[in-house]
Amino acid sequence: MPDFRSDTVTRPTTAMREAMIAADLGDDVFGDDPSVNRLEAQAAALLGFEAAVFAPSGTQTNLMGLLSHCERGEEAIVGQQWHTYRWEAGGMAVLGSIQPQPIENAPDGTLPLELIEAAIKPDDPHFARTRLICMENTTGGKVLPMDYLRSVRELATSRRLGTHLDGARLFNAAVELARRRAAGDREGDARGGTSADPRAVAREICSQFDSVSMCLSKGLGAPIGSLLLGSKSFIAQARRWRKMLGGGMRQAGMLAAAAQHALEHHIDRMALDHERARRLAAGLAEAAASHPGALRVTEPPQTNIFFVRVTRSVALDLAAHLGTHGVQVTGRASGDGSAFMQRWVTHLDVNDADIDHAIQAIRIFFANRPRCIPI
Repeated sequence: MPDFRSDTVTRPTTAMREAMIAADLGDDVFGDDPSVNRLEAQAAALLGFEAAVFAPSGTQTNLMGLLSHCERGEEAIVGQQWHTYRWEAGGMAVLGSIQPQPIENAPDGTLPLELIEAAIKPDDPHFARTRLICMENTTGGKVLPMDYLRSVRELATSRRLGTHLDGARLFNAAVELARRRAAGDREGDARGGTSADPRAVAREICSQFDSVSMCLSKGLGAPIGSLLLGSKSFIAQARRWRKMLGGGMRQAGMLAAAAQHALEHHIDRMALDHERARRLAAGLAEAAASHPGALRVTEPPQTNIFFVRVTRSVALDLAAHLGTHGVQVTGRASGDGSAFMQRWVTHLDVNDADIDHAIQAIRIFFANRPRCIPI
Protein backbone atom coordinates (compact mmCIF):
# COMPACT_ATOMS: atom_id res chain seq x y z
CA MET A 1 0.00 0.00 0.00
CA PRO A 2 1.85 3.16 -1.16
CA ASP A 3 1.92 5.63 1.70
CA PHE A 4 2.57 9.22 0.62
CA ARG A 5 1.21 10.85 3.79
CA SER A 6 4.59 11.81 5.25
CA ASP A 7 8.23 10.76 5.49
CA THR A 8 7.51 10.02 9.16
CA VAL A 9 5.87 6.70 8.22
CA THR A 10 9.09 4.88 7.28
CA ARG A 11 10.05 1.64 9.03
CA PRO A 12 13.63 0.82 10.02
CA THR A 13 15.57 -1.05 7.37
CA THR A 14 17.00 -4.48 8.14
CA ALA A 15 20.47 -3.00 8.59
CA MET A 16 19.08 -0.33 10.90
CA ARG A 17 17.31 -2.94 13.03
CA GLU A 18 20.59 -4.85 13.32
CA ALA A 19 22.34 -1.67 14.47
CA MET A 20 19.62 -1.14 17.08
CA ILE A 21 19.97 -4.68 18.45
CA ALA A 22 23.75 -4.33 18.68
CA ALA A 23 23.68 -0.90 20.37
CA ASP A 24 25.63 -0.30 23.58
CA LEU A 25 23.20 0.94 26.23
CA GLY A 26 23.32 3.02 29.38
CA ASP A 27 21.11 5.60 31.06
CA ASP A 28 20.96 8.76 28.98
CA VAL A 29 19.53 10.91 31.78
CA PHE A 30 22.63 10.05 33.81
CA GLY A 31 24.67 10.82 30.70
CA ASP A 32 26.19 7.36 30.36
CA ASP A 33 24.47 5.86 27.32
CA PRO A 34 27.44 5.43 24.95
CA SER A 35 25.30 5.22 21.80
CA VAL A 36 23.50 8.48 22.59
CA ASN A 37 26.76 10.20 23.52
CA ARG A 38 28.36 9.05 20.26
CA LEU A 39 25.42 10.27 18.18
CA GLU A 40 25.38 13.69 19.84
CA ALA A 41 29.15 14.18 19.54
CA GLN A 42 29.40 13.04 15.93
CA ALA A 43 26.35 15.03 14.78
CA ALA A 44 27.70 18.17 16.45
CA ALA A 45 31.07 17.69 14.75
CA LEU A 46 29.43 16.98 11.39
CA LEU A 47 27.34 20.15 11.48
CA GLY A 48 29.84 22.52 13.09
CA PHE A 49 28.46 22.88 16.61
CA GLU A 50 30.01 22.41 20.03
CA ALA A 51 27.29 20.13 21.38
CA ALA A 52 23.98 18.42 20.73
CA VAL A 53 21.17 16.82 22.71
CA PHE A 54 18.94 13.92 21.61
CA ALA A 55 15.17 14.13 22.26
CA PRO A 56 12.03 12.25 21.19
CA SER A 57 10.65 14.68 18.59
CA GLY A 58 11.26 17.76 16.51
CA THR A 59 8.42 19.53 18.27
CA GLN A 60 10.29 19.03 21.53
CA THR A 61 13.72 20.06 20.21
CA ASN A 62 12.20 23.19 18.66
CA LEU A 63 10.54 24.02 21.96
CA MET A 64 13.73 23.32 23.92
CA GLY A 65 15.55 25.68 21.56
CA LEU A 66 12.98 28.46 21.85
CA LEU A 67 12.87 28.17 25.64
CA SER A 68 16.66 28.33 25.79
CA HIS A 69 16.80 31.45 23.63
CA CYS A 70 13.89 33.42 25.10
CA GLU A 71 12.64 34.40 28.54
CA ARG A 72 8.99 34.90 29.49
CA GLY A 73 7.51 37.89 27.70
CA GLU A 74 10.12 37.93 24.94
CA GLU A 75 9.39 37.49 21.26
CA ALA A 76 10.37 35.17 18.42
CA ILE A 77 9.86 36.16 14.78
CA VAL A 78 8.40 33.23 12.81
CA GLY A 79 6.70 32.51 9.49
CA GLN A 80 2.95 32.11 9.22
CA GLN A 81 3.54 28.65 7.74
CA TRP A 82 6.44 27.63 9.98
CA HIS A 83 6.00 24.44 11.99
CA THR A 84 7.11 26.27 15.14
CA TYR A 85 4.16 28.65 14.79
CA ARG A 86 1.32 26.72 13.15
CA TRP A 87 1.84 23.03 13.87
CA GLU A 88 3.24 22.75 17.40
CA ALA A 89 0.06 23.48 19.39
CA GLY A 90 1.21 26.94 20.48
CA GLY A 91 3.88 25.44 22.72
CA MET A 92 6.13 28.49 22.78
CA ALA A 93 3.29 30.63 24.10
CA VAL A 94 1.56 28.06 26.32
CA LEU A 95 4.65 26.59 27.98
CA GLY A 96 7.22 29.35 27.52
CA SER A 97 5.18 32.57 27.60
CA ILE A 98 7.08 33.50 24.42
CA GLN A 99 5.23 35.81 22.06
CA PRO A 100 5.36 34.63 18.43
CA GLN A 101 5.50 37.42 15.86
CA PRO A 102 4.33 35.77 12.62
CA ILE A 103 5.20 37.10 9.17
CA GLU A 104 3.49 36.02 5.96
CA ASN A 105 5.68 33.75 3.86
CA ALA A 106 6.61 34.86 0.35
CA PRO A 107 5.73 32.47 -2.50
CA ASP A 108 9.29 31.05 -2.46
CA GLY A 109 8.94 30.19 1.24
CA THR A 110 11.16 32.98 2.56
CA LEU A 111 10.23 35.77 4.94
CA PRO A 112 10.97 39.09 3.21
CA LEU A 113 13.92 40.76 4.94
CA GLU A 114 12.19 44.13 5.07
CA LEU A 115 9.23 42.58 6.90
CA ILE A 116 11.54 40.85 9.39
CA GLU A 117 13.28 44.14 10.10
CA ALA A 118 9.98 46.01 10.42
CA ALA A 119 8.76 43.42 12.95
CA ILE A 120 11.72 43.91 15.31
CA LYS A 121 10.42 45.90 18.26
CA PRO A 122 12.08 49.01 19.66
CA ASP A 123 13.50 48.88 23.17
CA ASP A 124 10.34 50.19 24.80
CA PRO A 125 8.45 48.76 27.80
CA HIS A 126 5.23 48.76 25.77
CA PHE A 127 6.53 45.93 23.58
CA ALA A 128 7.71 42.40 24.02
CA ARG A 129 11.47 42.34 23.58
CA THR A 130 12.39 40.76 20.23
CA ARG A 131 14.98 38.09 20.97
CA LEU A 132 15.02 35.55 18.13
CA ILE A 133 14.54 35.04 14.39
CA CYS A 134 13.37 31.56 13.40
CA MET A 135 13.69 29.96 9.98
CA GLU A 136 12.51 26.65 8.51
CA ASN A 137 14.42 24.76 5.81
CA THR A 138 12.97 23.01 3.89
CA THR A 139 9.59 24.69 4.15
CA GLY A 140 6.73 22.99 2.35
CA GLY A 141 9.42 21.12 0.43
CA LYS A 142 11.07 24.34 -0.76
CA VAL A 143 14.74 25.09 -0.17
CA LEU A 144 15.73 28.48 1.24
CA PRO A 145 18.62 29.95 -0.81
CA MET A 146 22.01 30.18 0.90
CA ASP A 147 22.36 33.88 0.04
CA TYR A 148 19.04 34.53 1.74
CA LEU A 149 20.11 32.66 4.89
CA ARG A 150 23.33 34.69 5.01
CA SER A 151 21.30 37.90 4.74
CA VAL A 152 19.03 36.83 7.59
CA ARG A 153 22.09 36.10 9.71
CA GLU A 154 23.61 39.50 8.90
CA LEU A 155 20.36 41.21 9.88
CA ALA A 156 20.13 39.24 13.12
CA THR A 157 23.74 40.04 14.02
CA SER A 158 23.27 43.74 13.31
CA ARG A 159 20.24 43.80 15.63
CA ARG A 160 21.82 41.53 18.28
CA LEU A 161 19.23 38.78 17.83
CA GLY A 162 19.62 35.03 18.04
CA THR A 163 18.83 32.70 15.15
CA HIS A 164 17.18 29.28 15.28
CA LEU A 165 16.56 26.86 12.41
CA ASP A 166 13.80 24.30 12.33
CA GLY A 167 15.83 21.96 10.14
CA ALA A 168 13.47 19.01 10.35
CA ARG A 169 14.43 18.26 6.74
CA LEU A 170 17.86 19.88 6.82
CA PHE A 171 19.46 17.16 4.72
CA ASN A 172 16.72 17.33 2.08
CA ALA A 173 17.70 20.99 1.65
CA ALA A 174 21.40 20.14 1.64
CA VAL A 175 21.02 17.32 -0.91
CA GLU A 176 19.11 19.59 -3.29
CA LEU A 177 21.56 22.50 -2.94
CA ALA A 178 24.43 20.07 -3.54
CA ARG A 179 22.70 18.81 -6.70
CA ARG A 180 22.32 22.36 -7.99
CA ARG A 181 25.97 23.10 -7.36
CA ALA A 182 27.06 19.92 -9.10
CA ALA A 183 24.93 20.97 -12.08
CA GLY A 184 26.57 24.41 -12.13
CA ASP A 185 23.48 26.24 -10.92
CA ARG A 186 24.56 29.12 -8.65
CA GLU A 187 21.12 30.75 -8.38
CA GLY A 188 20.53 31.97 -4.85
CA ASP A 189 24.15 31.31 -3.90
CA ALA A 190 26.08 34.13 -5.56
CA ARG A 191 28.52 34.43 -2.65
CA GLY A 192 28.65 30.72 -2.91
CA GLY A 193 29.92 27.72 -1.25
CA THR A 194 31.78 25.45 -3.58
CA SER A 195 31.17 22.00 -2.11
CA ALA A 196 28.67 19.65 -3.71
CA ASP A 197 28.83 17.23 -0.76
CA PRO A 198 25.47 17.34 1.08
CA ARG A 199 27.24 17.04 4.45
CA ALA A 200 29.36 20.11 3.77
CA VAL A 201 26.32 21.98 2.47
CA ALA A 202 24.36 21.09 5.61
CA ARG A 203 27.24 22.47 7.68
CA GLU A 204 27.13 25.70 5.63
CA ILE A 205 23.41 26.04 6.29
CA CYS A 206 23.93 25.46 10.01
CA SER A 207 26.72 28.05 10.16
CA GLN A 208 24.08 30.77 9.78
CA PHE A 209 22.30 29.77 13.00
CA ASP A 210 22.94 29.75 16.73
CA SER A 211 20.83 26.63 17.13
CA VAL A 212 19.38 23.98 14.84
CA SER A 213 16.66 21.38 15.40
CA MET A 214 17.08 18.39 13.08
CA CYS A 215 14.68 15.46 12.75
CA LEU A 216 16.08 11.98 12.32
CA SER A 217 12.67 10.33 11.79
CA LYS A 218 11.69 12.05 8.52
CA GLY A 219 13.75 11.84 5.34
CA LEU A 220 16.62 10.14 7.13
CA GLY A 221 14.34 7.25 8.04
CA ALA A 222 15.08 6.62 11.73
CA PRO A 223 12.05 5.49 13.78
CA ILE A 224 12.20 8.14 16.52
CA GLY A 225 14.22 11.16 17.52
CA SER A 226 15.55 14.64 16.84
CA LEU A 227 18.67 16.56 17.74
CA LEU A 228 19.07 20.11 19.00
CA LEU A 229 22.51 21.54 18.28
CA GLY A 230 24.24 24.65 19.61
CA SER A 231 26.99 25.88 21.91
CA LYS A 232 27.92 23.93 25.04
CA SER A 233 26.24 26.45 27.34
CA PHE A 234 23.12 26.56 25.15
CA ILE A 235 22.78 22.76 25.09
CA ALA A 236 23.31 22.58 28.85
CA GLN A 237 20.30 24.87 29.24
CA ALA A 238 18.34 22.83 26.67
CA ARG A 239 19.02 19.63 28.66
CA ARG A 240 17.41 21.24 31.67
CA TRP A 241 14.34 22.03 29.55
CA ARG A 242 14.34 18.48 28.15
CA LYS A 243 14.13 17.13 31.70
CA MET A 244 11.32 19.52 32.58
CA LEU A 245 9.40 18.57 29.42
CA GLY A 246 9.73 14.85 30.12
CA GLY A 247 12.11 14.16 27.27
CA GLY A 248 14.67 12.02 29.10
CA MET A 249 14.50 8.51 27.66
CA ARG A 250 16.90 6.40 29.80
CA GLN A 251 18.20 3.47 27.63
CA ALA A 252 17.79 5.47 24.43
CA GLY A 253 20.84 3.96 22.79
CA MET A 254 18.76 1.68 20.56
CA LEU A 255 17.09 4.76 19.07
CA ALA A 256 20.40 6.61 18.85
CA ALA A 257 21.93 3.67 16.99
CA ALA A 258 19.13 3.84 14.42
CA ALA A 259 19.76 7.57 14.02
CA GLN A 260 23.50 7.00 13.72
CA HIS A 261 22.89 4.43 10.98
CA ALA A 262 20.64 6.92 9.16
CA LEU A 263 23.28 9.65 9.23
CA GLU A 264 25.91 7.25 7.94
CA HIS A 265 23.86 5.55 5.21
CA HIS A 266 20.75 7.53 4.25
CA ILE A 267 21.90 11.04 3.33
CA ASP A 268 23.00 10.54 -0.27
CA ARG A 269 20.03 8.31 -1.13
CA MET A 270 17.63 11.19 -0.41
CA ALA A 271 18.37 12.43 -3.94
CA LEU A 272 16.35 9.41 -5.11
CA ASP A 273 13.35 10.59 -3.06
CA HIS A 274 13.59 13.97 -4.78
CA GLU A 275 13.80 12.40 -8.22
CA ARG A 276 10.80 10.19 -7.48
CA ALA A 277 8.82 13.23 -6.30
CA ARG A 278 9.56 14.98 -9.60
CA ARG A 279 8.49 11.90 -11.58
CA LEU A 280 5.36 11.48 -9.48
CA ALA A 281 4.32 15.11 -9.87
CA ALA A 282 4.80 15.01 -13.64
CA GLY A 283 2.95 11.71 -13.87
CA LEU A 284 -0.04 12.92 -11.85
CA ALA A 285 -0.34 16.03 -14.03
CA GLU A 286 -0.17 13.95 -17.21
CA ALA A 287 -2.71 11.44 -15.90
CA ALA A 288 -5.23 14.24 -15.26
CA ALA A 289 -4.56 16.15 -18.48
CA SER A 290 -7.87 14.99 -20.00
CA HIS A 291 -9.72 17.10 -17.38
CA PRO A 292 -8.00 20.52 -17.42
CA GLY A 293 -8.16 22.31 -14.10
CA ALA A 294 -9.47 19.36 -12.12
CA LEU A 295 -6.06 18.44 -10.69
CA ARG A 296 -3.06 20.73 -10.73
CA VAL A 297 0.42 20.36 -9.22
CA THR A 298 0.90 23.78 -7.64
CA GLU A 299 4.68 23.88 -8.26
CA PRO A 300 7.28 21.38 -9.45
CA PRO A 301 8.82 19.71 -6.38
CA GLN A 302 12.25 20.86 -5.22
CA THR A 303 12.74 18.06 -2.71
CA ASN A 304 10.46 15.25 -1.51
CA ILE A 305 7.23 17.22 -0.90
CA PHE A 306 4.78 18.77 -3.32
CA PHE A 307 1.15 19.88 -3.28
CA VAL A 308 -1.72 19.09 -5.62
CA ARG A 309 -4.81 21.27 -5.94
CA VAL A 310 -7.93 19.17 -6.61
CA THR A 311 -11.06 21.07 -7.53
CA ARG A 312 -13.98 20.69 -5.17
CA SER A 313 -16.19 18.93 -7.72
CA VAL A 314 -13.93 15.88 -7.85
CA ALA A 315 -12.07 15.98 -4.52
CA LEU A 316 -14.24 13.60 -2.49
CA ASP A 317 -14.60 11.08 -5.32
CA LEU A 318 -10.85 11.14 -5.95
CA ALA A 319 -10.05 10.63 -2.27
CA ALA A 320 -12.37 7.60 -2.16
CA HIS A 321 -10.88 6.25 -5.39
CA LEU A 322 -7.32 6.53 -4.06
CA GLY A 323 -8.43 4.73 -0.91
CA THR A 324 -9.83 1.80 -2.87
CA HIS A 325 -6.52 1.59 -4.76
CA GLY A 326 -4.50 1.59 -1.54
CA VAL A 327 -2.90 5.01 -2.08
CA GLN A 328 -2.60 7.02 1.13
CA VAL A 329 -2.20 10.80 0.99
CA THR A 330 -3.09 13.69 3.30
CA GLY A 331 -4.93 16.88 2.47
CA ARG A 332 -7.17 19.67 3.62
CA ALA A 333 -9.50 22.28 2.19
CA SER A 334 -7.89 25.28 0.53
CA GLY A 335 -8.13 28.64 2.28
CA ASP A 336 -11.10 29.80 0.19
CA GLY A 337 -12.83 26.40 0.28
CA SER A 338 -12.86 26.09 -3.51
CA ALA A 339 -10.51 23.13 -3.67
CA PHE A 340 -8.79 20.39 -1.74
CA MET A 341 -5.01 20.60 -1.26
CA GLN A 342 -3.26 17.24 -1.20
CA ARG A 343 0.28 16.86 0.14
CA TRP A 344 2.37 14.11 -1.48
CA VAL A 345 5.62 13.03 0.20
CA THR A 346 8.21 10.57 -1.10
CA HIS A 347 10.57 8.79 1.27
CA LEU A 348 12.64 5.72 2.07
CA ASP A 349 9.65 3.35 1.87
CA VAL A 350 8.35 4.61 -1.50
CA ASN A 351 9.82 2.80 -4.50
CA ASP A 352 9.42 3.12 -8.28
CA ALA A 353 6.55 0.63 -8.33
CA ASP A 354 4.67 2.77 -5.78
CA ILE A 355 5.11 5.82 -8.01
CA ASP A 356 3.78 3.91 -11.02
CA HIS A 357 0.84 2.58 -8.98
CA ALA A 358 -0.20 6.08 -7.83
CA ILE A 359 0.04 7.53 -11.33
CA GLN A 360 -2.01 4.65 -12.74
CA ALA A 361 -4.67 5.13 -10.06
CA ILE A 362 -5.07 8.79 -11.07
CA ARG A 363 -5.11 7.82 -14.75
CA ILE A 364 -7.91 5.31 -14.15
CA PHE A 365 -9.95 7.82 -12.17
CA PHE A 366 -9.96 10.46 -14.91
CA ALA A 367 -10.32 7.96 -17.75
CA ASN A 368 -13.61 6.80 -16.21
CA ARG A 369 -14.93 10.24 -15.31
CA PRO A 370 -17.10 12.36 -17.65
CA ARG A 371 -15.48 15.59 -18.66
CA CYS A 372 -16.97 18.68 -17.04
CA ILE A 373 -16.02 22.23 -16.21
CA PRO A 374 -14.33 22.10 -12.81
CA ILE A 375 -15.55 24.45 -10.08
